[in-house]
Amino acid sequence: MMFDHEGVPLRTGRAAVNGTSLHYRTAGSGPAVVLLHGVPKTGYHWRHLVPKLTPHHTVVVPDLRGLGDSARPADGYDSETMSEDIAELMTRLGHETYAVAGEDWGAVIGYQVAARHRDRVRALVFAEALFPGFGFEDHTALTPENVNSGMHLWHLGFYFQPDVPEMLIAGHERELITYMIKNERTHPDTATPDAIEEYVRCYSMAGGIRAMLSIYRQMLVDAEQNRRAAQHKLDIPVLALGGSAFIGERNESQMRSIAHDVTGHVFDAGHDLAEEVPEEMAAVMVPFLAGHLLDR
Repeated sequence: MMFDHEGVPLRTGRAAVNGTSLHYRTAGSGPAVVLLHGVPKTGYHWRHLVPKLTPHHTVVVPDLRGLGDSARPADGYDSETMSEDIAELMTRLGHETYAVAGEDWGAVIGYQVAARHRDRVRALVFAEALFPGFGFEDHTALTPENVNSGMHLWHLGFYFQPDVPEMLIAGHERELITYMIKNERTHPDTATPDAIEEYVRCYSMAGGIRAMLSIYRQMLVDAEQNRRAAQHKLDIPVLALGGSAFIGERNESQMRSIAHDVTGHVFDAGHDLAEEVPEEMAAVMVPFLAGHLLDR
């Protein structure tokens, strides 16, 4: 369960949007912020950050298409389609303008929300994501540089192969998720048992691994979508957040190529900032949103 700053459980709901059904949580009041998780996580990833935001904002925490307790349709796992899920959800909940904060694949989808709905998105927080079409693919290569820096993303090629990953992962969801979550963190103890249990529960359900793999298998489509969207740079403020042991300063350099107004910050952490260093993340993110959202 997730709680706001007063210890009240977040409200939950489901919304039929864009040909699918999203599960979401919401709490707080004030200008809206939607938080988009990555893989292999769910909206539960944001549980420590939410109470830092709810004194100032209405927070919306969806489970992305196919993940968490959202529906698992057969298709629609490219970032444009998944971004439309989020835009329709925010409309359904009555939020005409809002900020977007995403991490990992949620950051890629968050960028597409901002790029496709420039009249609605007021600010973007882009945390710990490599961007398809802008160098992400380079990190799949078996090179000394990638291996020595910890950025050899071996699993992308594995996930891209049809059928074989499903065969090998079935029955081993816990082992895969635990390895991926802990291996990418500077502070592996922050992968607490409750979080591991929640992620394993959701990805072990029927279609859970298929949906996760479907997101990776759209990466080349995402690259084309991102290159097309980036022809018109974002004008909104962007906060690019990185963990020093993982993507780090590359979050900021990527965003500078596709947005005009970028601020960067790197934490002493790995890949999962909102679980590893939530206090530090909030200390940077809350003032950013106050300066660029509350006054708009």
